[in-house]
Amino acid sequence: MKNRIQQFGFIFLLLLSITTQAQEKQEPWTDAQLMPTQELADKINNSGKDKPLIINIGPQPVIKGSVDVGPGKEKENISKLDKTLSKVDKKREVVIYCGCCPFDKCPNIRPAFNELKELGFVNAKLLNVPKNIKVDWIDKGYPVNQ
Repeated sequence: MKNRIQQFGFIFLLLLSITTQAQEKQEPWTDAQLMPTQELADKINNSGKDKPLIINIGPQPVIKGSVDVGPGKEKENISKLDKTLSKVDKKREVVIYCGCCPFDKCPNIRPAFNELKELGFVNAKLLNVPKNIKVDWIDKGYPVNQ
């Protein structure tokens, strides 16, 4: 009986480990590739810094100076993203954002971020918008398109 309990415990821990690893690997970005909203707002407001290319891959281009390609879940918008990036230096900082909903539910950020990686952008970032663009950007008074 004790041996069966040990076997069950081992199997349970193994499955838990595999599940945890799968969850960790599912996101195409690393923590280092998540840009805090305050950092992007500072870059936009600071005229002395090189500004990143900011691309909206959601339903509406809210952030000041952002280029709109449309929702990343749609293949034609991934093609627009490719075209937008076709003449951009692969070393340039490129920040994408959506903000339609929390990250875990967002249908747009993963296809677009995967595309950035496939295109070879070494300084690709995803704006860290954990709740939505209103709460995490607009309500904080960060710069918006007029």
